[in-house]
Amino acid sequence: MPIRTARDVRDEFLSYFRAQGHEQVGSGPLVPSNDPTLMFANAGMVQFKDLFTGRETRAYKRATTSQKCIRISGKHNDLENVGRTARHHTFFEMLGNFSFGDYFKAEAIRFAWDLVERYGVDKSRLVCTYFKGEKGVPEDTEARDLWKKITGFGDDRVLGMGMDDNFWSMGDTGPCGPCSEIHFFQGPASVDPTRFGEEPTPEGHGWMEIWNLVFMQFERFADGTMKPLPAPSVDTGMGLERITSVVQGVTSNYDTDLLRALVDQASRISDKKYGGTMADDDVSMRVIADHARTTAFLIAEGVFPDRGGREYVLRRVMRRAIRHGYRLGIDKPFLHEVAGTVVDLMGDTYGELRDRRKTILEVAESEEVRFRETIDRGLKILDEALAEPTVKETRVLGGPAAFKLYDTFGFPLDLTQVILDERGYRVDEPGFDAAMATAKQKSEGSKVGEAAVGDVYHRVFAATGNTPTEFTGYAAEEGEATIVALVRGKDLVESLAAGEEGEVVVARSPFYAEAGGQLGDKGTMTGGGATFTVSTTHKPVGGMHLHKGRVEQGTLKKGQTLKLEVDHAARAATRRNHSATHLLHYALRLVLGEHVQQKGSLVGPERLRFDFSHGKALSEAELARVEEVVNEMILANAEVKTDVMKQDEAKKAGAMAIFEEKYGDVVRVLTMDAGAHKSVELCGGTHARRTGDIGMFRITTDKAIAAGVRRIEGTTGLHTLHEAQTEARAVGPALALLDATPTTLAQKIEKLLASEKALQKKLAEAEKKLALGGGGGGKSGVDAWLAEARTLQGAKVLAVRADLGDPGALRELADTLRDKLGGDAIVLVGAAQGPKASLVLTVSKSATARFKAGELIKPVAAIVGGSGGGRPDMAQAGGTDPSKLDEALAELYRQLA
Repeated sequence: MPIRTARDVRDEFLSYFRAQGHEQVGSGPLVPSNDPTLMFANAGMVQFKDLFTGRETRAYKRATTSQKCIRISGKHNDLENVGRTARHHTFFEMLGNFSFGDYFKAEAIRFAWDLVERYGVDKSRLVCTYFKGEKGVPEDTEARDLWKKITGFGDDRVLGMGMDDNFWSMGDTGPCGPCSEIHFFQGPASVDPTRFGEEPTPEGHGWMEIWNLVFMQFERFADGTMKPLPAPSVDTGMGLERITSVVQGVTSNYDTDLLRALVDQASRISDKKYGGTMADDDVSMRVIADHARTTAFLIAEGVFPDRGGREYVLRRVMRRAIRHGYRLGIDKPFLHEVAGTVVDLMGDTYGELRDRRKTILEVAESEEVRFRETIDRGLKILDEALAEPTVKETRVLGGPAAFKLYDTFGFPLDLTQVILDERGYRVDEPGFDAAMATAKQKSEGSKVGEAAVGDVYHRVFAATGNTPTEFTGYAAEEGEATIVALVRGKDLVESLAAGEEGEVVVARSPFYAEAGGQLGDKGTMTGGGATFTVSTTHKPVGGMHLHKGRVEQGTLKKGQTLKLEVDHAARAATRRNHSATHLLHYALRLVLGEHVQQKGSLVGPERLRFDFSHGKALSEAELARVEEVVNEMILANAEVKTDVMKQDEAKKAGAMAIFEEKYGDVVRVLTMDAGAHKSVELCGGTHARRTGDIGMFRITTDKAIAAGVRRIEGTTGLHTLHEAQTEARAVGPALALLDATPTTLAQKIEKLLASEKALQKKLAEAEKKLALGGGGGGKSGVDAWLAEARTLQGAKVLAVRADLGDPGALRELADTLRDKLGGDAIVLVGAAQGPKASLVLTVSKSATARFKAGELIKPVAAIVGGSGGGRPDMAQAGGTDPSKLDEALAELYRQLA
């Protein structure tokens, strides 16, 4: 049957390699869990990195995948080209076949050529490349000769290229090696191999890479050195969008069935015809199509738009698409509609899209509504900034102005740059970066996940033979093991003496290393007269556990045998809290809806913290019901059952997976079946044996931590009792003082506050009457003050002190005195209000051309240790030193003398 659709292309690729003995593996997540140096998965091999380096082994030696990829930040950044070329995307699929120390160049090249023929690609339009050698790395003559033999091509069609083109690495560190590529000539022109290397036209005419075969021979380290991998391996990648364009006979990826429906939808919504050209409107429609895919897939993985890290990258993409819709004349939210079409097109292949459809649409629409509320005001501010004479002259928008657009109106920098480019301006980027740094905001270059793993840990792992620690803590909390490595600071050492802090590595350990939100175990290690107190346990690389702590007595030496004992009470409390988070996740989805998705967690002995996707605060009834469901499951005393099975089987059984977690092919499935309620999730942590062991669960806080993300904190077991007892002791005296019960306390406090407010109002009125009506010498207070006015610089000036506690009364008195003085008048009224001084200064409108209240009050306020400002006719100030109030009042006369 002829291959016609993108699904056909994908299926043919995967089925072909299955027939060649490859294990078909599902796409890894876009948010990689095994590489803290990557913001997003940008190639098919990301999920296999530890296999290539020998740090992980699996049951298969060959694999094939269709991997979700995003290239937006860092070295691989296609954002600015999206929509302006036929082949650039932020989101794409990478078809790949992999060999982990099994076959190498001969088989990889033969497989590639065989499949290209199966796709029916015109071989007269192909060129193959190999690494010609550079910078001390020898020429790949083996690949060159294989291409010539298998294809029958001569030197004009088998071309040697340098390190920039044909030596591949995933990043600054990691697996790397020489590569070979297959290129296809797109467009109506005749094929000319002599023009190979020229960039294709924006319309897509010219040479285009369709398949890259990387021959993994080395691992590159942070210092730039390269060492041979344990076994030569193969990593290939073929962009689904590109090969589909070749198979379907179109020159633009946007004309394939992967993207054209999205482009056409943008055309319909904007009521503008798509012409397939480089015209601005066509570019905008392609941007919307591409960015809608990135939006849908990232939200499906629990990444929500926000101000830092990955979340900010998503916000940039979404707001870029929204702005292109805005310039097309789309005057209502639309991005969620296009993202919904992405779900329709790709939900069968990527089930998480279908499962989280509601969340995708809600988050996309909410972000657009929020941005549209500010975009008009932001553009107005931008117009005003560009009208400044200096900006008009230099054609450069200052960094602080660009940062204000980002910080106040949500304009990502690149969006501002696009708008300015259209108008012939540019941004002062260093100035923007300085403003960003001052505000301590994160940009796309933010660190993600952990900080990059320290070099010492790589050296420790290598010294232990790249062997992961065997975790025995599911079944036991004690054990014996031999020290295989010791770390002090950044150094491997042979011993640790009493009083020294360091880290201990053993081959087998019952200590749980921090992962999945669960804190690492603490406890003790003893032996040979030495005692080492473990404060925490972590695994920075390759599943190797490092026990961090301090030598309390004796000396630890490499090769020494120790008795290991976990802190049993802390582990038991942590188990209770971890199991409770699973019940909480279940209860939240039951009460609020299936859009709820875990966004993070922290599980320790004292408390639990659970972050989840939800757009609004929980009502009292919802919080009560969530607590009730969790405690119902606790009271059922259900068995906490753990099964070990293949990941695919677990998902078919309904187990929920958390995207930020790394799962191998074999996973642990945690089931708590309480009859009416049942929680089934993948989890590698430690848990209670029965739900009843949790004791009791209680929510202590519920708050928003980001747009669309909330955080619940809670307690279990005795910590719940202690929380309740603490609250009871705190509330008890209030109950006694108010003669109230817990159910009537709020009502009595409200009544008390209302009474206090009424009394304060009466007091303010009495003070005002006293100030305005009482005075000495037979004159009212006002008349007495008016008699003290001085004429300075042609204006009547008066500075008085009044015993008024209400700021409103202070302003009213100042206005009264100014009006009674008449003509050009300046009045300053001050009051001591407890530990603070308050000042109000008014100027007759007829005098504001000569005297500005905001300027006059500043030196006055400085005397009482404060500052102030305001309009030309009225200004206010406060200070922290009321003892100098009289001196401050006299300052007004001094200024004007």
